[in-house]
Amino acid sequence: MKRRARPRLVPPALLAWSAALILGLVAAAAPLPAAAQAKSTLVFAAASMRNALDDANAQYKRATGRDVKISYAASSSLAKQIEAGAPADIFISADEDWMNYLARRNLIKPATRKNLLGNELVLVAPADSTLKVEIVHGFALKSLLAGGKLAMADTDAVPAGKYGKAALEKLGIWNAVKSEIAQAENVRVALQLVARKEAPLGIVYETDAAAEPKVKIVGVFPADTHPPIIYPVALIAASTNPDAAKFLAYLESPQAAPFYRKQGFTVIK
Repeated sequence: MKRRARPRLVPPALLAWSAALILGLVAAAAPLPAAAQAKSTLVFAAASMRNALDDANAQYKRATGRDVKISYAASSSLAKQIEAGAPADIFISADEDWMNYLARRNLIKPATRKNLLGNELVLVAPADSTLKVEIVHGFALKSLLAGGKLAMADTDAVPAGKYGKAALEKLGIWNAVKSEIAQAENVRVALQLVARKEAPLGIVYETDAAAEPKVKIVGVFPADTHPPIIYPVALIAASTNPDAAKFLAYLESPQAAPFYRKQGFTVIK
């Protein structure tokens, strides 16, 4: 008859080491403290706001230590992304139409909506151009293109393009130039077409022209040729990030205003 083997005793030191290892693994898997889990605030902003908003955000981070990430694109593209469920906390549109689009779908918090900034529409050319254009009804824009293209943001969807089309229609020259337009996905791309001399002229915001040394303003569209250029801002309805309201308050504060004015925006009171 075989004798049963005695169970082997685990040395106390090994037991202590195993327990410490298990406790370490549990601690590693445990939830992080609330402070460590804090989410960055995510802002979806019109492409034309890049310079002003980057500067304002840098100051905010220095003052508060809070992290804010900003995604820039055409307002139309950003609104569609929010509609599709993109996790934005704040939306800044370059027109009221796309903010209204989200509002009709209950995708913003209505009480937080505010008109933040204004802008102007200008005609730009490469910096070495000698052109100076008086923008009046029927002016010879097609002749000024001299066979080249007119750079504009998408005239059907992007705010800068829609403002530009409205102005050209009001001035009675849309039909003359509509086949000569190089349409870009957003206003900053249109700006770069002129900066790289791929288009002799472009229609952009005054603030875009101020941000690009390789272009110059050769004409300003009268304010009565297009709808008022207004940048509304609001919190996204699905946002639960408590820091988002703090950053929104900063964007609307006197502390942020100098960054807007530096780039040529009008601050709406």
